[in-house]
Amino acid sequence: MEYEAVIGMEVHVQLNCKSKLFCGCSTDFHAPANTNVCPVCLGMPGAMPVLNREMVNKSVAVGLALNCAISRWSKMDRKNYFYPDQSKNYQISQYDLPLNHGGHLDIHVNGETKRIGITRAHMEEDTARNTHTIGGGQSGVDFNRCGVPLLEIVTEPDIHSADEAYAYLTELKQILQYLDVSDCSMEEGKLRAEANISVRPKGSTAFGTKTEVKNVASFSGTYKAIQYEIARQIQILNDGGTIVQETRGWDDDRGVTFSQRAKESAHDYRYFPEPDLVPIVVDEAWEESIRAALPELPAARRARLTGAFGLSDYDAGVLTATRAMADFYEAAAAKTDPKKAANWIMGDLQALVTEDRAEIGSIPVTPEYLAAMINLIEDGTISGKIAKEVLAEMYRTGKSPAAVVEEKGLVQISDHGAIDAAVAEVIAANPAQVAEFKAGKEKVIGFLVGQIMKATQGKANPKMVNDILRAKLSE
Repeated sequence: MEYEAVIGMEVHVQLNCKSKLFCGCSTDFHAPANTNVCPVCLGMPGAMPVLNREMVNKSVAVGLALNCAISRWSKMDRKNYFYPDQSKNYQISQYDLPLNHGGHLDIHVNGETKRIGITRAHMEEDTARNTHTIGGGQSGVDFNRCGVPLLEIVTEPDIHSADEAYAYLTELKQILQYLDVSDCSMEEGKLRAEANISVRPKGSTAFGTKTEVKNVASFSGTYKAIQYEIARQIQILNDGGTIVQETRGWDDDRGVTFSQRAKESAHDYRYFPEPDLVPIVVDEAWEESIRAALPELPAARRARLTGAFGLSDYDAGVLTATRAMADFYEAAAAKTDPKKAANWIMGDLQALVTEDRAEIGSIPVTPEYLAAMINLIEDGTISGKIAKEVLAEMYRTGKSPAAVVEEKGLVQISDHGAIDAAVAEVIAANPAQVAEFKAGKEKVIGFLVGQIMKATQGKANPKMVNDILRAKLSE
């Protein structure tokens, strides 16, 4: 039997508010354990929460970017459960009236555009962090994270493969970073993806029993976990077994999911309205003020760069991967050939950035310097080969390309007589290769050009070298 996977994604993203959701405690991830705590986030009796307005502003911005409707009236609810990571035995979240609902996000996968429905994006506080590696058979709890502001973004079950899930997560992360509401660091737990996965016979509209895969530390891990879980469920059904609704973890070393606990249902949490917080009223004026401040989002920027600069869809995708990358490219493209700027950024400059484990927004090479270097190639001052050396020196020192060229004496040799002499020397020194070329072995020309460039320390004008060499070989 042929099966179809049905997947819904839940993403918890920590918004970059300076203080927690209901108190003034810092959200600094690097603070010593249990130093950013107070009676409110510890859930002490009588402590009263106060909603963080910055959290509402940023949550609405995300909702608008995901094409959601913004609730004019919403509320916070208590989600009751007992775990050591939640000292007050309930979590303040949103249940039946979320802040954002009914949106969508378009993704591009395997050459097609697909729309993923966004069911809701609601605010909630994070829990504490359990640590089971402190030794001696002991565990610890760090309450610094307890009360940190989270937005949970839930999709409709519109995803049908690991590829689509990966594309969705990538697009969502880009939007969150463009909005500057989160750095989405998965290493610091600021973006956590959970996949609800089921399979059903292809053509059926009924849902199968789902499992939830939680706490995967990377998008690639999520991709592999979904692939594994789909195959596992299909194998069980083909063997005549039954899928159990449960929460499963992902073991990246073994490449398998494993059972953690039976899946709770909403009624298990005994939700009820949070009595210590007033309802949230976002009127039209408030919503429009947030909408007016939204930046250009990744999809719109890709389309604009493709149209304005003639970039391919692939190039536009790479150059808009981050807002900093797109800003860098546009600043460089404004001062030189846009296509050449794209090639240099995606090629040699990106290699330097990757090797340095840096971010493009903080490197010593400015967009203006990169454009100036490309212009030096265009006006014949330096060759493309020399430009690679110039760029590396610019990256190392932060100097302008003109300064690097002058200090290192890298001006391109365009003197006809000097190149003519170098060509003559190489022809005289390589009679066997010259004979092969004259016998029709065209590719030998590359060897001879290489020898001439080597003799001129890479400074000879490549076009003049080729022209003069061919002219002499045809004599």
